[in-house]
Amino acid sequence: MPPIDWSQPWLAPWREPGQRVMQAVAAGAALPDALNQALAAPVRFVPQSSLPLGQAYEHYIFKSAQCPTREGLHDFFNALCWMRFPLVKQKINQLHAAELAATAAAAAAGAAPLRRGPVRDALTVFDENAAFLMAPPLLWQALEARDWQRLFIDLRPLWKEAQLVLFGHALLEKLVDPRKPITAHVYQAQPAISSIAELDAWVAADLNAGKLAGKPFTPLPVLGVPGWWPENENVSFYDDSLVFRPRR
Repeated sequence: MPPIDWSQPWLAPWREPGQRVMQAVAAGAALPDALNQALAAPVRFVPQSSLPLGQAYEHYIFKSAQCPTREGLHDFFNALCWMRFPLVKQKINQLHAAELAATAAAAAAGAAPLRRGPVRDALTVFDENAAFLMAPPLLWQALEARDWQRLFIDLRPLWKEAQLVLFGHALLEKLVDPRKPITAHVYQAQPAISSIAELDAWVAADLNAGKLAGKPFTPLPVLGVPGWWPENENVSFYDDSLVFRPRR
């Protein structure tokens, strides 16, 4: 796996478990073995070849409590998310399993073709690219309006009262090589949350199929967050309309 700059503000919280896993891989361990040795998670990590042919990935995890894992950064960060947010990852898996069962039952009864629906699509977006933002109402209002000038310049001092916590493993993978256009799907969390364990429990309780069907996400170019990227100290950073797009 490529080297990772754990000093970056979006990766620093993942440094300790991530380095333990990477040290085991560097010593010759396969990634699933390194993960099982280094992390405490509600699933066991197994090689991708353990997934039976034709069985859905999420269904296999739900039935076996084993997570098929490929070598590489994508599944590495997925495993770190299982460690840091065990309740949210379990809730995502449970919701996937419920949707799979309902879809299969409807198809078997001839009521509908066997296909993914909006809830599973939203679950995938959440799992891959979500971030949790705890922020004062004024910041949320500006974010939802895509009023980037107000969000990042006029209200910049308010960001001291906000916290953005990354969750999506594809998002984390992309930010190993940070680029200005990288955008998270932000999920609103309560500002009063004070720890990752509390955040994990709150989000897991808040997630449900009905809410996900409504796509409860707001796009946020993460390198625009004050203090996360030196270039955004210059206000012209936010003039790029291809990244900081107006609300449609």
